[in-house]
Amino acid sequence: MLDPDVEDVLRTTGPQVLGALVRRHGQFDACEDAVQEALLAAATQWPAEGVPDNPRAWLLTVAGRRLTDAWRSDSARRTREVAVVTLDPREPGPVTGEDDTLTLLFLCCHPALTPPSQVALTLRAVGGLTTAEIAAAYLVPESTMAQRISRAKQKVRVAGGRFVEPPTAERAERIDAVLQVLYLVFTEGYTSSAGPSLLRTDLTAEAIRLARLLRSLVPDDGEVTGLLALMLLTDAHRPARTDASGALVPLAEQDRSRWDRGQLDEGVALVESALAVHPAGPYLLQAAIAAVHAEAPTAQDTDWPQVVALYRVLDHVAPGPMVTLNRAVAVAMVDGPQAGLDLLAPLADDERTAGHHRRAAVRAHLLELSGDLPAARDAYRQAARLTTSLPEQRYLDSRAARLA
Repeated sequence: MLDPDVEDVLRTTGPQVLGALVRRHGQFDACEDAVQEALLAAATQWPAEGVPDNPRAWLLTVAGRRLTDAWRSDSARRTREVAVVTLDPREPGPVTGEDDTLTLLFLCCHPALTPPSQVALTLRAVGGLTTAEIAAAYLVPESTMAQRISRAKQKVRVAGGRFVEPPTAERAERIDAVLQVLYLVFTEGYTSSAGPSLLRTDLTAEAIRLARLLRSLVPDDGEVTGLLALMLLTDAHRPARTDASGALVPLAEQDRSRWDRGQLDEGVALVESALAVHPAGPYLLQAAIAAVHAEAPTAQDTDWPQVVALYRVLDHVAPGPMVTLNRAVAVAMVDGPQAGLDLLAPLADDERTAGHHRRAAVRAHLLELSGDLPAARDAYRQAARLTTSLPEQRYLDSRAARLA
């Protein structure tokens, strides 16, 4: 087991070393492989020999040598690189104070990549997770994830991806992709899509760390601030989200004294400051909704009319089936469960949600509120069959059993 302090140093310095190498040599895929080899060497040597005084310089030196060796050993395909190394055999210079992590984020979110590939490459190159860790998070074999990451790096190279901030015309689009990747990483960690555990705290912590870094680099973007606030406000529920056995505890039944008050206060402050100067985008609106829940001392004290109003705006700004699902619950709390069911009904014909366990689970909840217990029980059982998350499955089955 790697020492946590060593692991933390490797995870935070790895992206900086990768940025320095790519800035100097280009060749993102080759540099990323070299950095991974250097990180592996450090994980093997540092626990026995101690962390060097300048970990970044150590990693940069080792990665630079690995890169040089790779180029020299592959002379048939890399004639140009061999010539460069022969003419300029110097080791890479020291890591500068310039932070390249945002540039790495942009590069990993190149539009030539699919969202799953963007997520995997971001976790590997920027998040510092190993291929095995990423594969475990998405419940696929390590070899499968390795191939996905390798293909992603090749696509970036073929598409002409360069280690520079995107042109102005692409910047907004690329920032949107970066935000989506970070949101997907956080969501997968907060509610694992499959497997025995509800939470993956390594993924949620990594997403929050990267969102903080992104905000420090682009502090005037309201959606970046909104995403960070949303993550903090959501993650603050984590201590109360499962019981001692690991079973899921729904929001309305959570012990709010266990919520992380520091994260809640920070998230609310971010929402208030951002709404004062920025237009309300999707992430900022979701954060505002989370802030309303955070400020309610009990579930009964929630300002549901304000939540409904915010969801109405969100549905206008970024309509989608998941927004409708959440809005239906809020509407039910204000206008009664039948109003929520009416809002939910069209989603039965939406292929994006017709077979999704979330639609069945929300419908079951609203049917239970309406008093139609047999229909609610059947909907809970349907939701349990559809989910691949064991904690969610157990929770939904327990709700159905309670109504038997």
